[in-house]
Amino acid sequence: MPASPMNKISPDEMSPEISEIRNTLNQLTGDASFVEVFAQAPELLEFVMQKFYGEIFFAGRVDEKYKQLVRLRLSLTHGCRTCNLQNIPGSKQAGIPDEKITALQNNDYSVFDADELAVLQFADQMVLTNHDGRLDQELYDRLSKHFDNAQICELGVVMGVIGGMAKLSFVMDLVEREEYCPFG
Repeated sequence: MPASPMNKISPDEMSPEISEIRNTLNQLTGDASFVEVFAQAPELLEFVMQKFYGEIFFAGRVDEKYKQLVRLRLSLTHGCRTCNLQNIPGSKQAGIPDEKITALQNNDYSVFDADELAVLQFADQMVLTNHDGRLDQELYDRLSKHFDNAQICELGVVMGVIGGMAKLSFVMDLVEREEYCPFG
């Protein structure tokens, strides 16, 4: 279990909206430390949940299926158990079949279509463990067969925010880590 040194807000001190978010996270993962800590700054929690997830991740220019794929790729690579417990069901809800989720868990890209493969290879450039990540011409050309520049930017922002939030969650000890997590 996460052991953040930060104070947590109890559910009875939360607004009904934040309490609902907390309960949903707790049902999915068994731990709501992220919400319980960030409830101290409701505007930040609102930014993450409403502005980012509500307006960009679940809406935006790019079909949610691609954003779910990259989110799952990032969480699997980063070893965030809390994230994986949310992202696997989220991927299924977005229509990603079990076969592809299992393949992703096994680092097997052979079952993915060209558009999905390009997005996953973009995600591989964005993972926190890839210090030399780069959108080179070859990858850009593959992405641009399926996405316009605004969509590529959106995918990049989605992964940047998710990667940054993962790092923050690890640093503040707000999430459970998988045994293989590369971030001690």
